[in-house]
Amino acid sequence: MKKIKKAFIPVLSVALLTPTFAQTIHAEESMSQVNTPAIELRGTLDHLLSEHFALAVLSMQKQYDGDEGAQAAQEALEQNAADMKPAIGSLYGDEGAEEFDRIFSAHNDYTADYVQAVKDGDTEAQEEASAMLDMFYVEFGEFLETATEGTLPSDAAIEVLDVHEQQVEDAFNAYVDGDYETAYMTYREGLSHMFDISAALSDAIVQQNPDQFEGSVPLTAAGDLRSDLSNLVAEHFALATLSMSKEFKESEDFDFVSWVEDENTADLKATISSVYGEEGGEQFEQIWQGNHILAQSDYVNAVKNDDEAAKEEAQNRLETFADEFGMFLETATDGILPAADATELVNMHEEQVFTTFDRYIEGDYDGSLEQYREGYAFTFDIGAGLADAIVTQNPELFEEEAAVPEMPQTGMGGTSDSGMTLQWLAWILAGATAGFVGYFGVRRFRTNG
Repeated sequence: MKKIKKAFIPVLSVALLTPTFAQTIHAEESMSQVNTPAIELRGTLDHLLSEHFALAVLSMQKQYDGDEGAQAAQEALEQNAADMKPAIGSLYGDEGAEEFDRIFSAHNDYTADYVQAVKDGDTEAQEEASAMLDMFYVEFGEFLETATEGTLPSDAAIEVLDVHEQQVEDAFNAYVDGDYETAYMTYREGLSHMFDISAALSDAIVQQNPDQFEGSVPLTAAGDLRSDLSNLVAEHFALATLSMSKEFKESEDFDFVSWVEDENTADLKATISSVYGEEGGEQFEQIWQGNHILAQSDYVNAVKNDDEAAKEEAQNRLETFADEFGMFLETATDGILPAADATELVNMHEEQVFTTFDRYIEGDYDGSLEQYREGYAFTFDIGAGLADAIVTQNPELFEEEAAVPEMPQTGMGGTSDSGMTLQWLAWILAGATAGFVGYFGVRRFRTNG
């Protein structure tokens, strides 16, 4: 695969000024509906807050398992918090940034203390760490109310943060108990919940500082589309990299990580089936799984067996998938998203997945986590780019503002409930699959009545 590098700048204040892939699709347009200043704020919070959850779960598992990469994972979690500090400073000054850093960084330490207490079987220390985590979300909720001058009330913030902390603990406790189904379903719910938090937080910040965001708002139909797509793609990346390392180590929970990765795919397949029937859904799954998900698994086994020919074959299949997927996106978007650009995006994504895995098995744990963070960040460029192409193709469908999400929301689907998310994705994939069918010459699928 091509070696493509991307600068990783996960700082909110910089992200608001740095063009994303969505902004480069139509260079002649100064602003599209998916990259207004307010939606850029929401997108960057989507990235950093959801990454916090993904890294927290990863770090806790590695620490409990005694994985040699545990320290690197904890440092990546701490760096995620550090990356938020300049953003807070740009909005609320140095004093606000320092207070944020004090509260948020300590919260990561309490999480590590909780894991160690569970590992040691120290009930008293476990209860103490849990109590400190409870104190965190109260203190942080009060900080957010003060920072936003009451735009985000502490009661609402505390409630949503309480849900977040409970999801982190529940996912970890289920993992420790060997209840891997609960652990990974909770993982999905918890990751999605972070997108609810970023929607509410970005709305509060923009309401407080409308001039800084040129009168734009974060909660729009286009903003929801971008957030929902980013959620699915980011989750795919996190699960793909986790699944590959679990398969290589033959971990007890591998089958369940693979299962929940399939659940991520099933969210896409379900929308295909709802529009084109089961045959259409099966065709999509075959293409997505064969030269993509299964090729990643084949690569892992080739590495385990030191089979260079099998490694090359798996890589070639992924390149084929990238080419086919690029052509299908170009057809689906009427050329708004060119095949060459889409293929480059997919190739970059796959390179990041593989490099994360390769560095891990080589013992370069810092390098693996660095690539993980870069790859995770890039999925938000992919979500923004896809959303921009869809909105540009159908602007009349994305003119209204979206409702502020009720807090807390614990179900799947990011900023919307699961039904609304499926409706959006059904519409998206209806158009995409129509283009796909046309390109590959597959016979017309039966449309459900």
